[in-house]
Amino acid sequence: MLLALLSYVMPTRAHDDIRTYSTNNRPLSPDFSTSFHPRLTTIFQQLDAIAPRFVMGSGDIQILTSPEDFYATLKKKIAMANSRIFLSSLYIGKAQTELFECIEQALHKNENLRVDILTDALRGTREAPDVSSASKLAELVQKFGKHRVDVRMYHTPHLSGLAKVVTPKRLNEGYGLQHMKLYGFDDEVILSGANLSQDYFTNRQDRYYIFKNKPITDYYFKIQNAVSKLSYQVVPSKLKQGFYLDWPTSNKSCEPHLNLQRFISDSSYLLEPLLKQHELTSFEQYDDHEKFDTIVYPVSQLSPLMNPNNDISTEKPAILRLLSYLDSPKIKWWFTAGYFNMLPQIQERLLNSKATGAVITAAPQANSFYKSQGVSYYLPEAYLLFAKKFLQQVYKMGKSSLITVYEWKNGVVNTPGGWSYHAKGLWMTVPEEEVPSITVVGSSNYTKRAYSHDLETNAIVITKSPELKLAMKQEIDNIMTHAHQMELSEFEPKPVESSLNEKPELDEKGEPVKPKIQYEIDENRKISSGVRLAVKILGGKL
Repeated sequence: MLLALLSYVMPTRAHDDIRTYSTNNRPLSPDFSTSFHPRLTTIFQQLDAIAPRFVMGSGDIQILTSPEDFYATLKKKIAMANSRIFLSSLYIGKAQTELFECIEQALHKNENLRVDILTDALRGTREAPDVSSASKLAELVQKFGKHRVDVRMYHTPHLSGLAKVVTPKRLNEGYGLQHMKLYGFDDEVILSGANLSQDYFTNRQDRYYIFKNKPITDYYFKIQNAVSKLSYQVVPSKLKQGFYLDWPTSNKSCEPHLNLQRFISDSSYLLEPLLKQHELTSFEQYDDHEKFDTIVYPVSQLSPLMNPNNDISTEKPAILRLLSYLDSPKIKWWFTAGYFNMLPQIQERLLNSKATGAVITAAPQANSFYKSQGVSYYLPEAYLLFAKKFLQQVYKMGKSSLITVYEWKNGVVNTPGGWSYHAKGLWMTVPEEEVPSITVVGSSNYTKRAYSHDLETNAIVITKSPELKLAMKQEIDNIMTHAHQMELSEFEPKPVESSLNEKPELDEKGEPVKPKIQYEIDENRKISSGVRLAVKILGGKL
């Protein structure tokens, strides 16, 4: 069971690093590019060769810092939408009655409103034939029709046949998921790592960026729409489970289990123009540069839908290019991921950087699997082991003065007042500044599976705006409020006092014998031999 668990954490499907890129970004004018810090010029040139570029004002971006604000904003934007709502998430919680009612009310109020929803088929149908996310979404379709509510569920093309039959639910998600988080309303879109369920609205820390810009909102809508055309449609049914999954004839390929090679060929053909921008018409040359102080590059990792020998996904190469910028101790960086299982290439670049950095990850008590039932009980231990190994590498390479590892903990998850941690992203400063000029926000956990098995979309934000830089730093400060430095000494056994209720052992003369000192490792620093073995066996396949 442990091996099955770790195969979920560290999947083995590999892609060759053969990529081709060609964008239609027009050159930035010298006046505009030189208005940014000189060190950013090279980054612009490198990212321009990989991903679409959107120029906007810092006022077009709003950063939220709490689950409550995220949920309140979500409901407000849904209620005010005039023409479209589009939502991409791993799942929508089946108990989110208020959210479903909010969407219903918006549809009742405005007959011109259309709702497009994309979630994951494996996660969304997990509870079927009992009430599930899919059955609740089918009720929306039943009430308003497919012409107004289009619900799609992406099913990884790499799980079918006998493997699908024998792989248990939950573990089957290791084959791949729809993991993008896009929440769009008319001409605005929220990028986040948060899904749409109760803990993400109350006590699960994440990140949330609102882009109030039509061109970039249109772009992310096209990404969702393209994946939707390669996904099943949720159709209401009188069956006990309340729905069935249909493959519309208007989809852009056949069902993947019928002809995987054709499906991958068709999906690559469909997505390549989006990633290379050929279908976009919004990249005009800006003459009035003064009102634009921020550049955003959308980057996506759609590897499961690509030919493994020609994966033109943009997230991984863009992140690796960004990390090559960390070549000076005058630069600062922060990296966070709730599930600490860093892609080896990312880890290598952070460890070899010359910049001053901090890594923030979830403490076991902030991991949503903490004290869970079944095999997932061991997941917090696995992530803790990865964090420990990273910290050991920091010390081994003599980087402890440059790189600090922190754990985020706010109470104990699944107990009164306890929070879990799900934030993920990267922030970087320009030399000799304390506030970041660059951030990456979105769905990716920066793991092996994120770059091979799941669908991810993110945004790289680069700004010269003092106000936006300060907002980014305040976002970091908010996270660091509950972050505590991790030390290797915490994993060592510590002497423990014997219980006061224990009767002392007596010698032959009846005198108390001095008790032997007992050593124990703190409960939340223990890593079982089974987890260690599983990591050792599968670690080379990261």
